[in-house]
Amino acid sequence: MFISPAFAQTGAPGGSDFLLQLMPILLMFVIFYFLLFRPQQQRAKQHREMVANLRRGDTVVTAGGIIGKVTKVVDDREVEVEIAGNTRVRVVKATVAEVRARGEPVKEGA
Repeated sequence: MFISPAFAQTGAPGGSDFLLQLMPILLMFVIFYFLLFRPQQQRAKQHREMVANLRRGDTVVTAGGIIGKVTKVVDDREVEVEIAGNTRVRVVKATVAEVRARGEPVKEGA
């Protein structure tokens, strides 16, 4: 009644229309991946490597802004940091935000 018979009978199955509608959404996901997700994953990987390579003598900055020198690597999760003369605190490795200066290399056989 409201649609002319010519419009009602034209057109193939809506497969190509569906793909055209889906294309902008797929394009947005690709853009989000390259602009947001991938750089974040790379930063997280760099942080994990930095934390894994902490050693005695490194000058570090914690997430809370405390600057100190690593005096001992306690275990996989903690380091001991000297923040002032004879003032040492144990810090969770994951809270180390930056390594400013590298310390002495690990001695062989020690």
